Amino acid sequence: MQLMDAIQDNYKIISVVGMSKNSGKTVTLNQLIDEAMERDIRIGITSTGRDGENQDLVTNTEKPMIYVDEGTLIATTEGTFKYTEAKLEILEVTNMNTSMGKIVIVKAKTSGYVQIAGPNTNREIKIVCDKLLTYGANLVIVDGALDRISSASPSVTEATILATGAVLSRDMNKVIEKTMHQVQLFSLPQLQNDEIKAIASMVIEEKGYCVINEDHNVVPIEIKTALNSGEIIGRAIKDDTKYVVIGGSLVTNTLKKIVQSTRKYKNVIFVVKDATKIFISSKDWMFFKKVNIQIEVIDKIEPLAVTINPYAPQGYYYQPEEFLTKMKKFLNPIPVFDVVLGGE
Repeated sequence: MQLMDAIQDNYKIISVVGMSKNSGKTVTLNQLIDEAMERDIRIGITSTGRDGENQDLVTNTEKPMIYVDEGTLIATTEGTFKYTEAKLEILEVTNMNTSMGKIVIVKAKTSGYVQIAGPNTNREIKIVCDKLLTYGANLVIVDGALDRISSASPSVTEATILATGAVLSRDMNKVIEKTMHQVQLFSLPQLQNDEIKAIASMVIEEKGYCVINEDHNVVPIEIKTALNSGEIIGRAIKDDTKYVVIGGSLVTNTLKKIVQSTRKYKNVIFVVKDATKIFISSKDWMFFKKVNIQIEVIDKIEPLAVTINPYAPQGYYYQPEEFLTKMKKFLNPIPVFDVVLGGE
């Protein structure tokens, strides 16, 4: 089985999100491009911003290049042209500005290596993805990262491939735990009640906060942010409260304060836009599950597959077969691929 088997004919826009630098995200991207070339699928590629450096300042290594085929469509910045080996034809200069110049839609006139830097906001990423489709891409891939995980949001892309690897820890079990946790967040249940969903969506759109009771009455919570407001949210939960709508990010400290301030939280469902709004470690997540915190999302993220890299730039590595076997066991039924050595 190839990665493209899970994508072809099912999705138009996907993201590849790395759990950290050197987790194998670019190898995954290049693998997808290779498979697309074999199948005669025209690819469009963009990225979630970039810092303008040609070298990775964390590991002091050259940033990996992406190899594209002739005809590949790319949304990138003017500033990346000096790092590009493929000859590019400019199709459109947009009015979107970045620190590396305007976002430009180009087509590769020859095969070769390129570097890609995209827009900085979700709205602009979605716009350039749609432009790439309009210019003839069959599939658009957004190069993302966990610190910019909003590219996985369903408002931007339809599904996500998560790249993980040994770089996260010398302890293989910790890498598996962190990856499982991220997949669990992506797989959070979607809010099913259509009336509540409509109300919650409107509140979240306005970055508001509220509680909704069993009669679907809405009581706003007058806060600007959930950060440091856990006690206020806790006090707003009454005996008949069924939902707590969080219009911004949901973090560990907020939930801990809610748990400490009321026992009524056990009867409610916390609603957020999607899993990219949740910032809770795997250890804290286990605690919240144990105390019966329930979270549902307006938009569910589709985890398509997980790719693994058993090698770390620090010099250590895992036994590839063992790493792949364990990941497949713990992430089942989500497909897992070793993109470094090949194979599923």
